[in-house]
Amino acid sequence: MSKTYEGGVPLAEVVRSGFVEGLHRGSVVVLDASGAVRAAAGDVASPVFPRSCGKPLQAVGMLRAGLRLADPADLALVAASHDGEDFHETRVRALLATAGVTESALRCPPDLPLGEAARTALLRAGGGPTRLRMNCSGKHAGMLLTCLAAGWPVDGYWRPEHPLQERLRATVTELTGESVAAVGVDGCGAPVLAVSLTGLAGAFLRLVAAAPGSPERAVADAMRDHPEQVGGTDARDTRLMAGVPGLLAKFGAEAVQAVAIPGVGAVAIKVDDGAPRALMPVLASALGRLGVTAPVLGELADQPVYGGGEPVGAVRAIW
Repeated sequence: MSKTYEGGVPLAEVVRSGFVEGLHRGSVVVLDASGAVRAAAGDVASPVFPRSCGKPLQAVGMLRAGLRLADPADLALVAASHDGEDFHETRVRALLATAGVTESALRCPPDLPLGEAARTALLRAGGGPTRLRMNCSGKHAGMLLTCLAAGWPVDGYWRPEHPLQERLRATVTELTGESVAAVGVDGCGAPVLAVSLTGLAGAFLRLVAAAPGSPERAVADAMRDHPEQVGGTDARDTRLMAGVPGLLAKFGAEAVQAVAIPGVGAVAIKVDDGAPRALMPVLASALGRLGVTAPVLGELADQPVYGGGEPVGAVRAIW
């Protein structure tokens, strides 16, 4: 595998008043149910940082290391990039309380809710940024609880050399079938592990195709059964999993997206300029190559371009 991502090809165009004013370049891979490449564009073999698309894989590693959660909704939250709504904060706080851990133990930085409505409501109520509201707080809570279950120190749980992170790296290597090409610091402070888009898509396919009761299937089922914990009331991942039967979806920062459907296949996308508005048109096009259609895909793929407060064009897939 190459050590440098070579960049993508035009995947989507920005049309304003019938004029193409820009292009979004990137890479996309489509796997069939067997894991074979059905279609691809751009560089799908070189490593990229999958950002939060790696959370479901890390959640599998936590279960393998001894994490036990009574409620599958908590497991969905551990694999989430949640919007920081009130019900997310409540669940993360309760999850920490089961182990006698407080918010101060979380390494993720304080933040406001991602969703505009929740953010506005919190600020109007006199609230401010907290670690519990940060979109990765569920993952960090899961990491803390895993350390306690495994008998590992909680100090430095986020550092790459910690036993927890070494175990999670081994899990990512196994699920993707690739060696981790680079270890970086994600936005939340925890490690982010570079793998290829092909490896990422293959890992998601393994999660949805795993045997019932396995850690892989437990994560996939928890996320699909509780999509509101993975995203939020109106988040893309939530709407995708609610609207496409069997689909597992996870968004990552810098415009990365991975999805998989058992018996159908998987898709992984990276938009080079980090613009998430290009993801859904490209995803709808990619899933169409697997014969997957659903009203929600059309709704999310409709990314309007505005002029004077009115729609005057759209971002549309050209791949």
